[in-house]
Amino acid sequence: MKRFAPVAAVFAALAYFFLPLAAQSSQQSSHPAGYHVARTVPLGGTGFWDYMAMDSAAGKLYISHGTHVIVFDVRREKVTGDIPDTPGVHGIAIADRLHRGFISDGGADRVTIFDLRDGHTLGTVAVGGRNPDCIIYDPATERVFTFNGRSGNSTAIDARTGKVVGTFDLGGRPEYAQPDGRGHIFNNLEDKSELIEIDARTLTVTHRWPLAPCENPSGMAIDAAHHRVFSGCHNGMMAVVNTDTGKVVATPAIGRGVDANRFDPGTGLAFSSNGDGTLTVVREDSPDRYTVVGNLATERGARTMALDLRTHTVYEVTAKFGPPAPGQRRPTVVPGSFHLLIIPK
Repeated sequence: MKRFAPVAAVFAALAYFFLPLAAQSSQQSSHPAGYHVARTVPLGGTGFWDYMAMDSAAGKLYISHGTHVIVFDVRREKVTGDIPDTPGVHGIAIADRLHRGFISDGGADRVTIFDLRDGHTLGTVAVGGRNPDCIIYDPATERVFTFNGRSGNSTAIDARTGKVVGTFDLGGRPEYAQPDGRGHIFNNLEDKSELIEIDARTLTVTHRWPLAPCENPSGMAIDAAHHRVFSGCHNGMMAVVNTDTGKVVATPAIGRGVDANRFDPGTGLAFSSNGDGTLTVVREDSPDRYTVVGNLATERGARTMALDLRTHTVYEVTAKFGPPAPGQRRPTVVPGSFHLLIIPK
């Protein structure tokens, strides 16, 4: 994600935070595909945030927030736990069958392992790179992969033992990744505008595909059944890629400042959460044909999200912003203003 982005990306991020409402997408819809912002829940605290992770089976939403992870019960709609000491946290990976969760502590170059049942920390493991950002669990190999933004590599961890299996070079700056459930992992290289395919067993990059006309891909979702990956691009499009051929088959328009994408196989809808204050909803008409249903107005800064596949509800987080502190480029977060948006269908 963008916590440690280069200068150009930082200025772009500022534009998303402060973009006037009048400049947001003219294609906003009040309720695209029935989605609407039903309510907000205050979370409080200070600092920035990054990824969220949904454990639909347990009804738990994990929310990164600066130096800790908030545990939110989506059924009772209340905070039920907190995982502390995760400096510079970026993301959370869920291994349901193993009752384990994994947190990328970007500020400490490590992963925190915790018990999904009660949230207590089981241990930490150092990664073979700098600033572990995106983190995913691959069920086919029972390995956790971190994508280390500052060193351009990935570290594989045995989810059962917590031991590092290996670290390998990616050839660019990684953003989000997705497993296909068959031992392949797909990852966006933001600085190369490429999609790479990784063999999760051998820890090798097996394919590199250009994403043109997509530029600076960030978020990613996957339709594993139809072998399609959705890469959210910072030039206002979602690049849909056939992972059998590497061909870009569609580029539906999305809002500005994308940082997360999700796909719901139950409804055939793909989502893009955008820092300009929109949630783009795209319908999969066929594996090669897509229609933009509309752009739901959310809130500025709501650029990451999670999707509950059980209820089809989307969750986003954001806060209120003030001007940058002296000598800083990023806007400040108004203390206590961090909150969750609940967006049901």
